[in-house]
Amino acid sequence: MSGHSKWSQIKHKKAATDSKKGKAFSKLSKEISVAARLGGGNPDMNARLRLVMEKAREVNMPADNIKRAIQKGTGELPGVHYEEILYEGYGPAGVALMMEVMTDNRTRTVAEIRHILSKHGGNMGETGSVGWIFDKKGYILVSKKIGDEDTLMSNALDAGAEDFKNDPEEENYEIITAPEDLNKVKEYLDAKKITLGLSEITLVPKNYIKLEVRDAEKMLKLMEALEEHEDIQNVYANFDIPDEIMAKIS
Repeated sequence: MSGHSKWSQIKHKKAATDSKKGKAFSKLSKEISVAARLGGGNPDMNARLRLVMEKAREVNMPADNIKRAIQKGTGELPGVHYEEILYEGYGPAGVALMMEVMTDNRTRTVAEIRHILSKHGGNMGETGSVGWIFDKKGYILVSKKIGDEDTLMSNALDAGAEDFKNDPEEENYEIITAPEDLNKVKEYLDAKKITLGLSEITLVPKNYIKLEVRDAEKMLKLMEALEEHEDIQNVYANFDIPDEIMAKIS
C-alpha cells in the first residue's frame, strides 16, 4: 500500500460518499474560486479550472455551486480571498509530508496543522526540508477491468504519458504524465472510450518509507486528520504499508 497511489484511491472513494460530500464541496469551491481568480472563469482557457470542475462533477457537486465559486473567483460575486500555501512536515517514522493549503488566515491554519501533527507523532518542517522528495506530475488511474493491459499502455504512451505502472497488488493501472500533458493524455484516452477512474495534478514521491504496524496505524490516523482539516486541500506522503501489515490493522 503506497502512500501515493493507495491514498489517492481511498480519498477519491471517500469524497463520493454522502457523509464526506459537504466537506468535499467546500474544498472544491475554494479551489475553483482560486483557479478562476488566477486564470479567469472560462474553463476552455484555464486548464486548472477545467480540471477542478471535472473533479467537482465527479462527486456530483451541483452546477449552481460551481458557478457561484467561479463568480466569487472572478469578482462577479463577493467572496473570501484565499492564500495558497505549501507546508512541509514529517509523520511517524520520518515519513515526508507535503500539505497544500488554501486559507484566509495563515496564522490560525499553521497553528492548527502543528497541533494535528504533534498529536499524531509528526512535526512541521522548514521550507525545502522534504520538497525535494516529490515530483509534480499528472496522475491517472484506470481500472484493470477495462481490458487489455498492452493496449492501454500503448495508448497511454502514444498520448504522451511518461510512464505506465501495473502493481499486481493494486486494482488500477497508473499512468504518469508531465503536469502540462495531463489534459492532452486524458483527451486522447477519452477519445478511445477508455473510462478514467481518477485524474489529477499531484506530487509523486521519489522514494518510500515502509511502515510497521504501530507506525502504520499512526500514519493513517494522521492522514485522516489532515484531510479532515477544512483548509488543507491535499496531503502527499511517502509512506508504504505492505499488504501483510495492512491486513493486521484493517
